[in-house]
Amino acid sequence: MILIDPPNWPGHGKWWSHLVSDVSYEELHAFAERLGAPAKGFERDHYDIPAAWYAKAVALGAEPVGSKELVARLTAAGLRRRKVSPPGR
Repeated sequence: MILIDPPNWPGHGKWWSHLVSDVSYEELHAFAERLGAPAKGFERDHYDIPAAWYAKAVALGAEPVGSKELVARLTAAGLRRRKVSPPGR
């Protein structure tokens, strides 16, 4: 299932959502391609999606969920890839 959280994340003068799959990265990449998201929008385990695309993602079948549920489902699926801190931190 493709999941999207609300556009609550600020960055670069915009608000962003996270788009993930709780099934596979293949499912996620295929959905992102249908949505028109550029490959550079993929970061570790999710795509950053601008707020202006939120409704389109939902219309294409993404399930709206809260941010905590998104992370919980991504983790439960074994697809969570945490950011690695540099050595010494």
